[in-house]
Amino acid sequence: MRNITLLVVCLLFITACHRKSVPEKTQNATIITNPNANKKVGPPPKTSIREPKPDSAISTPPVAPPPSAMIVVDGYGKVLTPSSKLPADSSVKADYTKLSRGFTPQELANLRVRYKTVPPRVLYVSEQYTLKSLRGTYCIYKKKFWYWKKEDGLFYLDEMYYK
Repeated sequence: MRNITLLVVCLLFITACHRKSVPEKTQNATIITNPNANKKVGPPPKTSIREPKPDSAISTPPVAPPPSAMIVVDGYGKVLTPSSKLPADSSVKADYTKLSRGFTPQELANLRVRYKTVPPRVLYVSEQYTLKSLRGTYCIYKKKFWYWKKEDGLFYLDEMYYK
């Protein structure tokens, strides 16, 4: 019995080691080289035209683009963005006493198991980041969660995630 196992191990060793690990060189292969490789590239020519420098006293600070989404209420019911901090041009008419309700313990457990995170419950999204469909206006948060716009102007997490 011992001789048979030794014979099997030797055969396995011989068959495993006889294969080459380096691929063979290909025959009839053409090598393309860069014809511009030997040319030296110098610095660009200097121009005599001077660009006017902007006056620092007159210039305005750069305007930051609005964020894609602002979390108004997180998944636990905590208000993170009060109405005073929302952009002035937004037409949000939200009742924060109703918004501050978080997910139930069962819904939280469902979200943690299915998505490994608890997404925000309510978002404010500027118009340039929204999409429209037959069902209404929506946005996709973190390429995972769909939010739908309601009458008050805020986006609410789709119920299919936590029900």
